[in-house]
Amino acid sequence: MSPPNRRRIAPWLGVLGLAVLVALAWRPLVSWFSGPASHTGTAPATHDAHGGAGTPLPDAALEYTRAAFEAYEGARALLARDAVEGLPARAGELKTALQQAAEAATDDGTPLTAWLQQGADAATHLASAKDAEAARQHFARVSEALIALAAGDPRLQEGWHIFECPMVDGVNQWLQREPKLENPYMGRRMLACGTTSEWPAATPAGAHGDGDIAHYTCPMHPSVKQHGPGACPLCGMDLTPVSRAELESGVIRVDDLRRQRIGVKTAPVTEAPMDLSLRALGRVTFDEKSLVDVTLKLDGYIHELRVNATGEPVKKGDVLFTLYSPELYAAQQEYLLARQSQSAANASLVGAARKRLELWGLSSAQIERVARRGQPVENMPFLAPASGYVLEKNVVEGAAVKAGERLFRIAPLAKVWVEADVYEQDLARVKPGQPVEVTLPYLPGKKYAGRVGYVYPSLQGTTRTGRIRIELPNPELELKPDMYADVRFVLQGGARLQVPDSAVIYTGPRRLVFVDLGEGRLRPQEVKLGLKGNGTYEVLEGLSPGDVVVTSGNFLIAAESRLRSATDDFGGGHAAH
Repeated sequence: MSPPNRRRIAPWLGVLGLAVLVALAWRPLVSWFSGPASHTGTAPATHDAHGGAGTPLPDAALEYTRAAFEAYEGARALLARDAVEGLPARAGELKTALQQAAEAATDDGTPLTAWLQQGADAATHLASAKDAEAARQHFARVSEALIALAAGDPRLQEGWHIFECPMVDGVNQWLQREPKLENPYMGRRMLACGTTSEWPAATPAGAHGDGDIAHYTCPMHPSVKQHGPGACPLCGMDLTPVSRAELESGVIRVDDLRRQRIGVKTAPVTEAPMDLSLRALGRVTFDEKSLVDVTLKLDGYIHELRVNATGEPVKKGDVLFTLYSPELYAAQQEYLLARQSQSAANASLVGAARKRLELWGLSSAQIERVARRGQPVENMPFLAPASGYVLEKNVVEGAAVKAGERLFRIAPLAKVWVEADVYEQDLARVKPGQPVEVTLPYLPGKKYAGRVGYVYPSLQGTTRTGRIRIELPNPELELKPDMYADVRFVLQGGARLQVPDSAVIYTGPRRLVFVDLGEGRLRPQEVKLGLKGNGTYEVLEGLSPGDVVVTSGNFLIAAESRLRSATDDFGGGHAAH
């Protein structure tokens, strides 16, 4: 084509291309300006009552079922507002209507009777739900039954909209009258979460048995999926079947080679006496009840200091120091003068003078010694009131001392305390009198047996721990104050169903374990846990004795399970042909 002709045609080609682009973009542009479609549902087209749905409901059962749908709508509206008041009444109406429909349908032998009965059973549980979370679980089963009924008899679809929420595990569809989306599974926190859904094909109740194959996959390449048996296009291995029951329960397959690479280990669930022992860090300290202070009740001067170092051992009656005190010297003279007179009048003076010396800290033996000498003792010895070790020494030789001043503190070590810090959540399990084992880092092979003496009534605010006191005899003085100690509170909980703590995976409020089903199959199982033992948890719900659970590598398995779920949701599987 000559250049002049090309110049004449070029503008028309541009106009033609623009027209094509506008035509292709017209529908998306209209949809974009009209707003997102996820907040409204489209009412399904009216179906022929007998078109491809199997045997429809008889007229009487149909009317009862429609009444059940209306009661269902009331329950859905309550859950969308996070309300449970009024839910039992709605659930009761729903159950009654479905039971009446099931009775009416039984006479005609329709296969939808099983769904009617399943819906009635779920409505019974919905009526007795204790909270919104439990109610939503039973509501999901009711939704499953009603959606299956509408799929089996399209007359029930008229005037109803079907939605689904990708944030909900398991059954995530529901029905509602109004086209404006109100999510009963998420409630007010995510009321508009969801999208419109398609009405499913008619499905017999209980069709998903273990023998119903969902697809075939490769154990080494889980992304490979096909509808029939064959070989993996990536590695050539034979594909293995995956049943619908396994798919719905989250069962995954991990072959022996990948188990070895991940480091999968398993352990059985057992029922045995549970070791509920607690361990805590403790510290050896003095027995506060046995501490003794040495003080004076008069002024004076330290003449000779016999115990002159902190930490020295003393025995009761040992001389600690000698004291010169003008007051004490004068009081001795008064006592001696009163004794020299044998008159009856002076007898009371002798008693008063002797009592004065006793109150100032002189023992009876010291007073008798003064009486035998017949003259005052200038430097009076003062004795240790108890045996132990000098914890404090606040005086030196020659010092002037005042009445009430603490000169020594003596700490007996024949018995000591161990104070242990126990976490707040474990305090209820510790009671006075419980047996305790104490070990020391520098004597790891030796155990000291004791009992809980006292549980302090307050917590330490920074650590959120409570203090426990244990009293221990210390005849060989191996327990020294300020030593660290390992404290074990001995508790026995009786026979309980237990699972290793390493098997438990925390996913927010849920607790999961992976149950080994054999033949490379692992199923995630939610469990309810009780007490925490020594390396185990008590299992209240979810497992039985003899179940085998994964104890190592379970986090990698959980990550792989989520990855596979995401692959399925977004169509990332590798289709084998």
